Amino acid sequence: MKFQDRSQIEALAKFKSQGDLVTSFYMDTDKGRMNRKEIHLVLKNLLNEAKDRACGLSISKEKTESVLRDLDLIAEYGSQALGTSNAAGLAVFSASQRKFWQPLELPHGPRSRVIFDANFYVRPLASILDKYSHICALLIDRREAVWYDVSMGEIKFLDKLLSDVPSRVRDGGFEGTSAKRIERRIDAHLQEHYKKAAQKTFELSKKHPFDWLFIASEENHGPDFESHLHSYLCDKVKARLHSRVSDSPAKVLQEVLEVESRLKKAEEEEVVQKLITELERGGLATSGLRDTIHRLNQFEVQTLVVTHNFSRPGRICPTHKFLYLDELKCPIDDKKTDIVQDLIDEAIETVLKRGGTVRQVEPPSKLDRYGGIGAFLKYKA
Repeated sequence: MKFQDRSQIEALAKFKSQGDLVTSFYMDTDKGRMNRKEIHLVLKNLLNEAKDRACGLSISKEKTESVLRDLDLIAEYGSQALGTSNAAGLAVFSASQRKFWQPLELPHGPRSRVIFDANFYVRPLASILDKYSHICALLIDRREAVWYDVSMGEIKFLDKLLSDVPSRVRDGGFEGTSAKRIERRIDAHLQEHYKKAAQKTFELSKKHPFDWLFIASEENHGPDFESHLHSYLCDKVKARLHSRVSDSPAKVLQEVLEVESRLKKAEEEEVVQKLITELERGGLATSGLRDTIHRLNQFEVQTLVVTHNFSRPGRICPTHKFLYLDELKCPIDDKKTDIVQDLIDEAIETVLKRGGTVRQVEPPSKLDRYGGIGAFLKYKA
């Protein structure tokens, strides 16, 4: 199954292990950087290291056997998948004790690792999702329009429109009112073509919902076409492309991904700046790991903003699932807290479980000056 949207992350984040350990497997399988033999060797070494680590865990024999079964299943699946899949990355989530199994093909090569924990490690998925938006690319000229769906680095043809629009009158071809009349007739055909294309775009947006609309229009007719777009779609227009209707899907995809990357970077910078502005005016925001975790425990966090790959060990209350940096006992029930490998990942999962959003930003950024993490708040306690 391909990794496609946030619902897959939320399903993994909500999985209940009932006290068992679960296994999260990530592997970079980008054949542009490694050949098949090298990838299979990475798989073998990664799983052998994970087996040694599993046998050294201070857990019950039953839990050890469970994660070892996970690794055996992943080894079998990985050997088969690597021979048939062209995906840049592979993730597998296994809880054999609970008969749970979920492999995902990834559009972006993650850091190769195996994580044993009480919850599935979903942070790399959230990071990949932040890199992509669901885009509709529309290429239009005087007679033709082509729509493509671009998502997770892949392009798919959606639809095509052909209209019978006469050619422009050549200079000197006609004289006086006759030429003007012909030009008006041609313009009427052209506007009808644009209206049909705009209506088709609206229909496609209902069948194939998208976040952004990129438009390529020849002869500088973009404003004429966009004047016919539904107001709902006008807000989704994020870029104008240079691609032409006759260009290959591969060429269109290349330009779309380049533009998307620039927009994503600008979007990250805007989110961080909004957070800083809110912090400086004493508004609904917080920063720094300790205070952000405290606000998360108070159910105040609406959107978590964190630097990509920022990681810190911490502790968790086994009863209330509240997170702490270093408290050995939960302040609420005085019970001993458990160690977690990555406090940031636990925070991300908590926000997602509660219906909040997470934005991961690439370093370096202005967020570094505020501890690498912050949050927009629902309210102040």
